Amino acid sequence: MPTFCPMNLPELTSPIAITPGDPCGIGPEIIARAWCTAPELTRGCFAAGDVGLMRRAMALVQPSVRYPVCEIETAEQALQVPPRCLPVLQVVPEAPELPWGQIDGRAGQLAGEAVLWATRAALRGEVAALVTAPLHKEALHAAGAPYDQYPGHTELLQAEAARHAGVTLAQMPVRMMLANEELRTVLVSIHVSLREALDAITVDRVLETLRITHTALAALLGRKPRIAVAGVNPHAGEGGLFGREEIEVLQPALLQARQEGLDVHGPYAPDTVFMRARQKPGGQREFDVVVAMYHDQGLIPVKYLGVEQGVNVTLGLPLIRTSPDHGTAMDVAGQGVADASSLVQAIRMARQLVAGVVKGEA
Repeated sequence: MPTFCPMNLPELTSPIAITPGDPCGIGPEIIARAWCTAPELTRGCFAAGDVGLMRRAMALVQPSVRYPVCEIETAEQALQVPPRCLPVLQVVPEAPELPWGQIDGRAGQLAGEAVLWATRAALRGEVAALVTAPLHKEALHAAGAPYDQYPGHTELLQAEAARHAGVTLAQMPVRMMLANEELRTVLVSIHVSLREALDAITVDRVLETLRITHTALAALLGRKPRIAVAGVNPHAGEGGLFGREEIEVLQPALLQARQEGLDVHGPYAPDTVFMRARQKPGGQREFDVVVAMYHDQGLIPVKYLGVEQGVNVTLGLPLIRTSPDHGTAMDVAGQGVADASSLVQAIRMARQLVAGVVKGEA
């Protein structure tokens, strides 16, 4: 069993909450496995969910010699728990023993309740960051109100943050960044159909994405980020021969961004720009991030480099939220074989964001 090092990150002074995601998926198991494989990295973190569920998950990971699962009464107590002891804060009603690998509205409700609790705790300043294990969108919808109105974590977090701040959703714009050690990409649109995603490519929305990306990456890197913009059409439109979105939408947005002092480049052909932004063996990269026009355009390159290393970071929120770059994997849930690597990377990224440091590049 591999052990992950903490990369000399400072000790946490405020705990990090990790939500288990869908109780029928691999979320609880990968949390338990993360505590076993990355004991130093998970110190100061805790599972915000159900104690019984996490004990079942630990039994999957360590069937003979189990690391202890201890119930804590406050989030702050997680800072005093020794390594390899998994602290759990009971933030949902005691959960029934739901079958692994099944889509169940009860599981969706438990997952939603845990995320709501952790989001509100982060907004109140009670936890330093939020790491979310995957939930199942169909189960979340089956849970009914209020969860059926949210396509996923990002939209739920956005709505709760806007409610907390007393602003509209339009005044709390968020974006999804997918990142691994080699590549970062930010999406103009997230969970909408491809037809709707194309309609969402407007000057205002692209410019808003560039601003959010610039602000977030400047904080991460400690300098002005170099931002590349992917085109919409083959060959970035080839001067209008294959579409005019680059001319009529992207170029005006980039011009305005440059006038505001952002270091933006493009639009570039989407079939090559990601290679230019990929970190080379020596640590150099031409761009720090690529702004992609729709969900799959941006996620395919990152996931191709390795789903097990990918991390989802929500940008634009008044809190830190990361998550693994994979789903609930219902087909392997409950078998004790789930890979926790992406969750470990998400915890590491959350700790880096809390500390204000990211493994930088020149």
